[in-house]
Amino acid sequence: MDTKQFENKRWSGFDSSIGFRHKAALEMVLSGSVLDLGAGDGVFLEMLGESFEDKIGLDISEEASKKAHTKNLKVEVFDFASAPLPFDDGRFDTVVMLDVLEHLYSPQNLMAESVRVSQKHIIISVPNFNALPARIQMLFGKIPENNTPRKGHLFWFNLGILKKMIKSNGLKIVGMKTNTFWQNTFFIGRVTKFLSVKLPSIFALSFVVKAEK
Repeated sequence: MDTKQFENKRWSGFDSSIGFRHKAALEMVLSGSVLDLGAGDGVFLEMLGESFEDKIGLDISEEASKKAHTKNLKVEVFDFASAPLPFDDGRFDTVVMLDVLEHLYSPQNLMAESVRVSQKHIIISVPNFNALPARIQMLFGKIPENNTPRKGHLFWFNLGILKKMIKSNGLKIVGMKTNTFWQNTFFIGRVTKFLSVKLPSIFALSFVVKAEK
């Protein structure tokens, strides 16, 4: 099963729900035109609302695109691994990639393309494959959740790798948000939230980063 088949099968029985990455990214998009790469069924484009008239999504899955179209959202089918993005240089003010890069064998290629078509900002979210729960699971001989085949992850990110990729593309990080485990639990949640800011490589479950050209 190739990536397109995998994603079509997943989207045929799946609908997006608003999560941490969507909420965090929404706070980072200020105004202007937006390109959402890996847009799925358009949940983030829908969150942008009517104030963002110039918004487009691309996704590898025909099933996801069909679902977006039923909501009058512009999500077109495109395979990121097959060709350059079909847009001119600097076409969009902001390019968004929420939990997309880890699904590619060569995420660097899409990162470079997102920089090319962006006028100013790139917003990226990736799961932290080195988070404390994953380390504990490995210690006890278990496969971490993010490493299981059903996730479809092909490239494993941690904060160091993400920062290196961002820097190598001539970008600088201007904002970052993290989520963590037990964060909704009284008292313990305050501790883990604090630690996810101070020691994100260990305590953050995922990173949402805003980078600037």
